[in-house]
Amino acid sequence: MKQSDGVLLGSTGSDIYYQLWEPEGGPRALLLVAHGLAEHGGRYAHLAELFTARGIAVAALDHYGHGRSAGDRCYVPAFSHYTDTLEIFRQHLLASFQSLPVYLVGHSMGGLISANYLLQHQHKLAGCVLSGPALQVSDVPGKWQQALLKTLAQLTPRAGVLALDGSAVSRDEAVVKAYFDDPLVYNGKVSARLAVELFAAMQAPLQHAGSITLPMLIMHGEADSMVSPEGSRRFFAQLASADKELIVYPDLYHEIFNEPEKDEVLGDLVIWLEARLAHG
Repeated sequence: MKQSDGVLLGSTGSDIYYQLWEPEGGPRALLLVAHGLAEHGGRYAHLAELFTARGIAVAALDHYGHGRSAGDRCYVPAFSHYTDTLEIFRQHLLASFQSLPVYLVGHSMGGLISANYLLQHQHKLAGCVLSGPALQVSDVPGKWQQALLKTLAQLTPRAGVLALDGSAVSRDEAVVKAYFDDPLVYNGKVSARLAVELFAAMQAPLQHAGSITLPMLIMHGEADSMVSPEGSRRFFAQLASADKELIVYPDLYHEIFNEPEKDEVLGDLVIWLEARLAHG
C-alpha cells in the first residue's frame, strides 16, 4: 500500500487536507470516504488497508473545519460547502483515476453530505454506501429550541451550542479512548451555524430520495444513540434504486466500522462492493 497526502482548495477557497491510499498494483476502483462530524479522514486508515489489499484505492478528505483542514472547528458558513468540496475532490482525483468506477462511502455527517451530494451528482458515481447516515436524530430540538439556534446562527454563528457524546461511538473501550485521545478529533461544542445547517440538510434527502437510482448500501447500528436508524429506514424505503440494500445490525453503536463486530460489518461491505465490481 502506498500512502500519500495533499492539500486542495475547497469551495470556500480554504485549504482542504486529504489522504490517498493506493494498492501496489494498478487499482480497479476508487472509494471516496466522507467522514463524520468532529472527526477526520485518518480514522478510516483501516478501511484503506482492507481495500487496497483488494486492489481498490481509497481517498479521504478532512471536511472544512475538521482534522487538518482550514476553518474554525465544527463551523461551516453553509452546508453546500461540504458537498461542493466533495465534488472538487472527486474532480481532483480524476487526473489519476480517470477510467475507474468511483464509489462513495459516507459515515454519519459524511453520510448526510453524501446523500445530499447524490441529489446533484449521482451520475458521476458507480455506487454509494452510507454508514449511520445523519438523516434523523433521536432527540429533535423543539420549535423554540430551533428558533433559538437560528437566532444564534445569525448573531453568533461560531458560538458552541451542542456537544457530542464521544462514549457513544463504540462499545469497544479502546476505540472510545483513542477517540478522546486523538488530537485531530474535536471534543468541543458544535457551532450554532453548523447545527442549523445540519438540521436543514436532513430535509432534502428524505424528500427527494425517489430521484436516486444509484446502487445503494445503507448500514446502521440498531443501538445507535447518536443518529436514529429510523432515518436510514425512511431514506431506504423511498429510494428509487433497483439495486439497494439495508443492513441494520442489532446492538451495534454509531461507528459500525469500529465496533467489536467490525469484521462482520466490513465483510458485508466487501461482499457488496465486490459483487458490483464483478458485474460492472
